Amino acid sequence: MNFTRRTLGRLAIGLAAASCLISAPALAQEKPAPFDKPGDVKIALVRYLSTGDFFQAYLSGVEAQAKALGVDLRVLDSRQDAALQADMVDQAIALGVQGIIIQHGLTESMKEAAQRAVDAGIKVVAFDVNVENEKIPQIEQSDRDLARLALEQAIKDNGESWKAGYVYVAGIAPLDRRDETWKEFKAKYSGINEAAMFGTLDNPIANSVANQARSVLTANPDIQVMFAPYDEFAKGVKIAVDEAGLSSDIKIYSADISTSDIAAMREPGSAWVATAATNPAVVGQVSVRALAQLLAGEDPGKQVIVPPTLITQKDLNDNDIKNMEELSAKMPQFAHADVAMPAWMPNPNAK
Repeated sequence: MNFTRRTLGRLAIGLAAASCLISAPALAQEKPAPFDKPGDVKIALVRYLSTGDFFQAYLSGVEAQAKALGVDLRVLDSRQDAALQADMVDQAIALGVQGIIIQHGLTESMKEAAQRAVDAGIKVVAFDVNVENEKIPQIEQSDRDLARLALEQAIKDNGESWKAGYVYVAGIAPLDRRDETWKEFKAKYSGINEAAMFGTLDNPIANSVANQARSVLTANPDIQVMFAPYDEFAKGVKIAVDEAGLSSDIKIYSADISTSDIAAMREPGSAWVATAATNPAVVGQVSVRALAQLLAGEDPGKQVIVPPTLITQKDLNDNDIKNMEELSAKMPQFAHADVAMPAWMPNPNAK
């Protein structure tokens, strides 16, 4: 068959038009409603805890994912006032938000507030607070694994028999989950002797814990291991250990990490030898993504779990890691979690 130049031209135009018709629906479906008009989507982050590097990094992750989606984010910070946090959920409802992230808090104060949001037709996810609601996905750092990784390292470093100090505050969901693992380890290893349990969330947390740790170390100078499964706790313990001149006699194991934590772990002779952590910025991103899935009519699951990484003082020194950016670059498993990540979801970490 012979084609003239005109016929070929018409054929090319027809194919181009057909291609547009075929691809148009796919383009329209790249982001499901309501994210096809993201500027109309309003979400709120209602915070209980905000002091410390972890929570600043978490907030930066929430902001980064919200920006990548193009949604309107409102941040409401109760600064550890449980009643105010519950009121702030009502404020978010009054603002007309379509979705709420509840970040930390107490079950007794947040349970009813979360239910009011659900009753108002608002999608809700909760990070590290159990609001006892089947309709609300729980965002978790896999706190039991955080504690397990740190404690396994403590066993590896110190054997199965040692005298321990333990920092804990009951009633905070992630700390309660980490406490379950601590109890399991004490039951498994009968040689672990818990000499003292202490802890506070009074601001500034690290300094308040340091005040308690000074008394504990005075009464128990033969403590060999401090399990402080929250980095602000570990900072406080390290202050007291340094002041007591016990840095070479005590090893500190913790959860969570930040740039200032890395510096503290890398100080010459530092007692802080290991931590297990997720990237708090990634956890913030996952919190927004899970909420976005709910808003798009998708199911992120009842528990949305971000896997942790063990980070030792040796890892940091051997790789000359000085900050969170270098940690993400040199330990790629820490940089991104492929969690709550459907194909249409924008990745704020993409270059």
